[in-house]
Order: sequence, then structure tokens, then C-alpha cells
Amino acid sequence: MNFRINWEALGIAASVACAIHCAVLPLFITSLPLFGINIIHNIFVEVLLLGSAFLIGFSTLWHGYKKHHHHWATLIPFSVGMVLFTLNQFIKFPYSSFVFVIPAAALVIIAHVLNHRYCKKANHCHTDDCAH
Repeated sequence: MNFRINWEALGIAASVACAIHCAVLPLFITSLPLFGINIIHNIFVEVLLLGSAFLIGFSTLWHGYKKHHHHWATLIPFSVGMVLFTLNQFIKFPYSSFVFVIPAAALVIIAHVLNHRYCKKANHCHTDDCAH
């Protein structure tokens, strides 16, 4: 059986699906309150998004740490930043967003910038302590 994928047709189909998604999703999300569903300040949605962000971000940084640079300096600010994001969800007082969110975002950004720099500097060194 000789099966070939038509990549051009697949690309066109993906583009059309993306266009439909981009047009319909904002309409869908903005109509949710009409059905009594509030996703803004919904603790379930917030925790789901925080958990997803932590898993994706930590796995990215862990890959850089384990496979390339071996510097803990990327994992610590990211983890502290995610803790601050989480605290913002559960501790509310006036200006708590400024106290928690701004430092949290700065720490997460710093962690990813450091990871990028360390990975670039390691340049796949393959020294004796490399794990790959």
C-alpha cells in the first residue's frame, strides 16, 4: 500500500481550520456569560491555567537545565514566580495584583531569558558532566 500525505492540502486545511477557530472562539468566549458561565475570576479556570503554565514552563526550563547548561538559576526564579502567581489567586487585598503579579511576571521572564542565554552559551558543549 503506497500512502502519501499531500502536505499542501494538509497545510491549506490547517489554515482554514485556524481561520475558523480564530473567528469563532472569541464569539464563543464572549457569549459564555449569556449562558451563566463566567471564566473570568473562575477559580477552576485560573488553577487550570496556572497548572498548565507551570507544567509547560518548568518542562522547558528543565530540558535546558538537564540537557544543556546545568544551572539551577533558571528553575528557582521560575518556581518563585509561579508561587507568587498562585498566591495572587488566593490572597486578596488592595493592590495584591501589583504586589504578586508584577514580580511574578518579572521572575518568570528572567528565568526564561537566563535559560536562553545559558543554552546559547553551552552551545551543546558535550563536556563530561553533560547528560546527553
